[in-house]
Amino acid sequence: MEHQFILSCESTVDLPYSYMASRDIPVLEYLYTMGGQEYADDMGRDPHAMQNFYERLASGIMSKTSQISAYRYKEFFDRLLQQGDVLHIAFGSGMTQSVSNAWAAAEELRAEYPDRKLVVIDSLCSSSGYGLLVDSAADLRDEGRSLEETESWVMEHRQRVHHQFFSTDLTHFRRSGRVSGPAATLGAILNICPIMRLDDQGRIYAYDKVRGKRKAIQTTVDIMEQHAVGGRDYADKCFLCHSNCPEIAEMARAAVAERFPHIKGDIRVCDIGTIIAGHCGPGTVAVFFYGDVRAPQE
Repeated sequence: MEHQFILSCESTVDLPYSYMASRDIPVLEYLYTMGGQEYADDMGRDPHAMQNFYERLASGIMSKTSQISAYRYKEFFDRLLQQGDVLHIAFGSGMTQSVSNAWAAAEELRAEYPDRKLVVIDSLCSSSGYGLLVDSAADLRDEGRSLEETESWVMEHRQRVHHQFFSTDLTHFRRSGRVSGPAATLGAILNICPIMRLDDQGRIYAYDKVRGKRKAIQTTVDIMEQHAVGGRDYADKCFLCHSNCPEIAEMARAAVAERFPHIKGDIRVCDIGTIIAGHCGPGTVAVFFYGDVRAPQE
């Protein structure tokens, strides 16, 4: 299919590489380091990568991530600009400042390609919520919308992608220093699950805590009903992802499907990729949908 422009993104969309390829969306990979060795966030191309990643985490090896450099962005954009105009939707600045490097690279390349358009958008989103925004932009591109029309839609809707998630395992939060040792131990004893979301700037914050995964799922679905477009009649896409806890993810998927019978298509369930899983560890489940404008932190 001929498109008016190239739509691109980064690997933290947490959708399978095969899916992104099928949608003709070039992806720039983040890199991470474990045990002194560098790996690519390969989005499921290596079927053993995620299992090996979690085994290393369980053994106490921490994952370290870094920003994408302006040099790598420039190489990536240069290849795309040789083919046409580019709209790049970047990983949210609430998670990383990589987008600043993307803007710097784009500024340099505009002088080298004066007849091309290169637009870089801060998604203000993360994980498969970021993926949901990019997927919707691809729908507009495929409908024949222009780069400018798609850019305008993304800017209008990026703060309407809700990210609701919870964690059933605080072990990695303790190891990474995000939760104190005593708090993590008490949380494990009491079966506490923090309930989290992204604010209007794409930053994570915990705003509630409940006991048990079933209560966490119920709370997540209740919050979705409060904020989703149309409430229980929500009829747009819904994505869900998890970090090495497929059974809990399936429970959450079933609960969302039951509460919202008009969701557009199937609820897409994906793995949280190695970059974001390196920060949250196993046991996290997230649900993404379109709703009202995300609120700032309270």
